[in-house]
Amino acid sequence: MLIWQETILRLFIAAVLGGLVGIERQRYDWAAGLRTHMLVCLGSSLMMIISSYGFADVLGKEHVALDPSRVAAQVVSGIGFLGAGTIFFLKRGEVIKGLTTAAGLWTVAGIGLAIGSGLYIAAIATTVLTLIILAVVKPYKKKFSRTIKQHEIQLFVERNKGNLQEIEDLCNNYKLNIENILFEKTDDPNQEHIILKFENYDKSTSILQLTDAFLKIEGIIKASLNF
Repeated sequence: MLIWQETILRLFIAAVLGGLVGIERQRYDWAAGLRTHMLVCLGSSLMMIISSYGFADVLGKEHVALDPSRVAAQVVSGIGFLGAGTIFFLKRGEVIKGLTTAAGLWTVAGIGLAIGSGLYIAAIATTVLTLIILAVVKPYKKKFSRTIKQHEIQLFVERNKGNLQEIEDLCNNYKLNIENILFEKTDDPNQEHIILKFENYDKSTSILQLTDAFLKIEGIIKASLNF
């Protein structure tokens, strides 16, 4: 049986380690900040203690067989619901935010489980590595990844008059690698808003030249290019 002093120590260390990760997230004003990370780590540690020692009074009795890892195992899957709440979409679902925070919550839950089971070195090492990943690695992320700038063409077209085939042919002629096409409603019921997103284009083609080419297509009222 775990003595009460050891129980309090484990819970305290879990709250502290969770708070260290939470402080880093709090700096960027994420939904899951200091208190959330502390509570996740603290709660996970408590679940691990209950899983390991909470059923000691019934162990050894006839016809009683318990797996002490089952309660703790549910933390790993259960924390996914909380992490999902930190993930959200921006700008019509094109940008996803909060994945790192969700992964941080999942890691903090693991730290809490480690503390609850008495694996202090593993928990402290994971906390240090987590802080390095979140705070130190972030500035170098862009250097290690090739950033592709996405360009955008916005067309305002008379409803039922815009010829999509002509628009597609024009994009092919100017070597516009269209990645996504979005259709949006406008305040004017007689107009449609078409957004073309692409990554690569012929640099020798000027914006004015492209704009003029789109405006020559029947039905297009306005063309706006964002390079």
